[in-house]
Amino acid sequence: MLLRADDLIEKEMMTLRRSSGVLLPIYALSSPHGIGTLGKAAYRFADFLHEAGQHYWQLLPMGPTSYGDSPYQSFSTFAGNPYFIDLDMLITDGLLKRKEVQAINWGDDPRYVDYGKIYENRFSILTLAKRRGWERDAADVAAFVAENSRWLPDYALFMACKRHFGMCAWTEWEDEAIRLRKTPAVLEKYRTLLREDVELFTYIQFLFFRQWTALKDYIHNLDIHIIGDLPIYVALDSADVWAEPENFLLDEQNVPIEVSGVPPDYFCADGQLWGNPLYRWDRMREDGFGWWIRRLDGAGKLFDVIRIDHFRGLESYWAVPYGEPTARNGRWVKGPGMDLVGVLTGWFPQLEIIAEDLGYTTPEVRQLLQDSGLPGMKVLEFAFDSREPGDYLPHTYPENCVCYGGTHDNSPLLLWKQEAEPGDIRLASRYLGLNDQEGFCWGMIRGGMMSDAKLFVTQMQDYLELGKGHRTNTPGTQTGNWRWRLLPGEDSGRLAKKMYETACLYGRAPRQ
Repeated sequence: MLLRADDLIEKEMMTLRRSSGVLLPIYALSSPHGIGTLGKAAYRFADFLHEAGQHYWQLLPMGPTSYGDSPYQSFSTFAGNPYFIDLDMLITDGLLKRKEVQAINWGDDPRYVDYGKIYENRFSILTLAKRRGWERDAADVAAFVAENSRWLPDYALFMACKRHFGMCAWTEWEDEAIRLRKTPAVLEKYRTLLREDVELFTYIQFLFFRQWTALKDYIHNLDIHIIGDLPIYVALDSADVWAEPENFLLDEQNVPIEVSGVPPDYFCADGQLWGNPLYRWDRMREDGFGWWIRRLDGAGKLFDVIRIDHFRGLESYWAVPYGEPTARNGRWVKGPGMDLVGVLTGWFPQLEIIAEDLGYTTPEVRQLLQDSGLPGMKVLEFAFDSREPGDYLPHTYPENCVCYGGTHDNSPLLLWKQEAEPGDIRLASRYLGLNDQEGFCWGMIRGGMMSDAKLFVTQMQDYLELGKGHRTNTPGTQTGNWRWRLLPGEDSGRLAKKMYETACLYGRAPRQ
């Protein structure tokens, strides 16, 4: 159910407090069966964060992933990732048998997710759970469907159709009638034809949100808030674009006219061609940005704090003609700016929003950030980069910002030390007074903790002082990403105590 603005105005405004948090995606938890889930390992990590004096747990987008396994290319902006459903909880709930789960090879290396094995086996095991639970949970499922009627039926039908058409993108479905959603009758035809799969993908979402709600309540009881990413764009191959093409810059055959990217710069001569469909901002203005309101409402069911990825794209964005091999031949187009930002902050005062204002900024982008009142981002690794000077040195930080050691797209701190220019490392060492006894990672963490930024967040790899082989993502590469995982025991009581003492020392956790 979509919340109304007047329902929200009376809710207490949430504001960032001086505190710290850890960036660790759900898939990176040390759960059994090949990938991090919403089960025991998640509860254990929440306890670890509490013991460590951390008040924020930052996650990546949690939607179902497509080719490449990137959480930023999802089949739905509203749905949850089926891989995150905890199988042990389904065993306890009587939906699975332990021998069924243990008979499957989920991967041989606990440090890295084997997405091939997960993809091959996860849906077959979830199908068993659905067969046992669909009728048993009928009333609860019906209530869940009613509560999520704005997106769930379209998503379940979209996924069922993808299976029917061999998992190819919806733009390549053989039947033009369902590809273009020509009539209500054709939608009903496929709902009937693919009833089993429609029910499966409905039940999977029911299981995901049931487990997520319980975990979120537990996290909140530990006085920890959840930060989640909201990518500025959605994937072309998504239920979002298929179900509501009128909101996107598509032609009469629903083929993109222009797509997203970023222009050439010092780091990439061809720019970056992301390929997401662009929005019809004029169309979205007509109904007061209703799609965006629904989208943020959905994100608010998952997270307490929303980090809007590529915030600068709301001021102006790089539009590339569809079919171009690179982003070179794009153009800057004016975005919705405060027209959209004002609507979202007005509708959702209970949500804290972080503006990811990294990358190529202009006076207009800086003005939008100032007008919005939202906290921007500062990245410690950028502070000492001689290739691109900026205002990232900690002594320049305003209070209203979030300081990161590095984001999911950056190297862990120890790897950055190994990769960066020697002069950059010398500057960091001199500026922060780094020493061998303290260690490079902890010295960098201290630098962020000492700053005026309300919130300091860094990757779990940084607290573990891990370097090569431990990246979350390497931008511009298509394979080998989103795989790194925590090993059992790495979130130890000894580490939690050290993190707690550091947070206390710099006023980011109350001393007990």
